[in-house]
Amino acid sequence: MEQEVFSMPRIGDDAPSFKAVTTQGEINFPLDYKGKWVILFSHPADFTPVCTSEFMTFASMEKEFNELNCQLVGLSVDGLYSHIAWLRTIKEKIEFKGMKNVEVTFPLIEDITMEVAKKYGMLQPGESNTKAVRAVFYVDPVGKIRTVIYYPLSMGRNFDELKRVLIALQTADAFQVATPADWRPGDEVIVPTAGSCGVAKDRVEGKEEGVKCYDWFFCTKAITKEEVFSTLKK
Repeated sequence: MEQEVFSMPRIGDDAPSFKAVTTQGEINFPLDYKGKWVILFSHPADFTPVCTSEFMTFASMEKEFNELNCQLVGLSVDGLYSHIAWLRTIKEKIEFKGMKNVEVTFPLIEDITMEVAKKYGMLQPGESNTKAVRAVFYVDPVGKIRTVIYYPLSMGRNFDELKRVLIALQTADAFQVATPADWRPGDEVIVPTAGSCGVAKDRVEGKEEGVKCYDWFFCTKAITKEEVFSTLKK
């Protein structure tokens, strides 16, 4: 029997559009979020322990993401009533790492038909034909896919990294730079390669203010943590 192939949107693609019922009402994605960043993420199933720990963490950090002009949108292939019952259970019964009475207020998509999961390649047949893997899509304010991260069913996400990725993407856009390995706000950033020989020569010779070059192709400059956040939170 031929195995069904599920496509996955790529970085730079328009985010596949869809309308869906969620725990916060109907949404039209990504149109409803124009002008904002969105983290669209999937989880395998309601009433599962790893997913519970993740939803509690997302909910506890939601304000931090919102302050960075970013909205959270979750998805699983469970139904709406299952979602509501699970989120109520989290709030009323679950305590984890000091988090308790956690209320999830961001939308959780009902995707019983798996329509959205298929559009976003969240179903990985080698892992499961019936459960979405832990996919994370960063969608920018104009509806473009900017980053895609996948985790297997057995591994919970690193939320420090999820937030760091968002800040790095926004910093790259705001300052027209790139971010080096392990970059954190306050670290030096990478300056794009100079577009002309004269500018490149000035950089290498240390004549361009604030820019430090190790060779023509590797130049950095400092942007303080305060500069980053004052710009991103405007």
